[in-house]
Amino acid sequence: MPLVTTAELFTRARNRGQGLPAFNVLHLETVEAIAAGAERTGTGVVLQISQNCVRYHGGLAPLAAASRAVAESSSAPLSLHLDHAEDLDLVREALDLGFSSVMYDGATLDYPENVARTVTAVSAAHAVGAIVEAELGEIGGKDGAHAPGVRTDPAEAARFAADTGVDALAVAVGSSHAMLERTAELDTDLIAAIAAAVPVPLVLHGSSGVPDASIQAGIRSGMVKVNISTQLNKMFTAGVRERLGAQPDLVDSRKYLGAGRDRLADEVARLVDVLTMVTTA
Repeated sequence: MPLVTTAELFTRARNRGQGLPAFNVLHLETVEAIAAGAERTGTGVVLQISQNCVRYHGGLAPLAAASRAVAESSSAPLSLHLDHAEDLDLVREALDLGFSSVMYDGATLDYPENVARTVTAVSAAHAVGAIVEAELGEIGGKDGAHAPGVRTDPAEAARFAADTGVDALAVAVGSSHAMLERTAELDTDLIAAIAAAVPVPLVLHGSSGVPDASIQAGIRSGMVKVNISTQLNKMFTAGVRERLGAQPDLVDSRKYLGAGRDRLADEVARLVDVLTMVTTA
């Protein structure tokens, strides 16, 4: 089906009281697996390409074109999103390529500069009917992001949303990027406080390190979009290792990459169910 917009997927998730699955694309096998997993559930998901991924491939356009082609041949509603862009030129390129949403990440900047650069991204995106996600509070890497001192302040979040006009806000509430173990616990009281103070949907980064039950509790508390990358990478790599372990003489990369793709698709389908089957009890 044609690409849907991330704004449409946000609206659908909020109306249903569900999480919006957002999965990171690393290469063609990843996007194929995400689409396959989404098709099993019939649920819309966000295909995310990060600035780090663009750097790996040497450019955005080829992988964006491949992702669009996979999405348009899929029976699942999929959108294209630029993730963690610190480069405003990359934001503009993504918009030119038809991405319906972009994340401008100025979280490491001081407040005035973060606001100014985010406003530039918002202006460019809104001019073409796209939406912008921004980040406030340092989600960071594995170390330090669980400390309360780096978490998002609700009052500052409300001020930032008003000052920038962003459409979604990634907040630091206890998760960390690139965690290999699922041991993080979300601060659901903080999530509820931010959700009450901020009119735009909230986004959880670093979700791979958060157990399923804690993610669901976060959604019940007001989290909407849930970004997942490392957990999918773990599953892909496990599939590759298992196939090569069973057949160490394999030289056709399609055979072991295909095993990784299949394992990743299974995890996508499972995670979509986790994020969308959230009860209010």
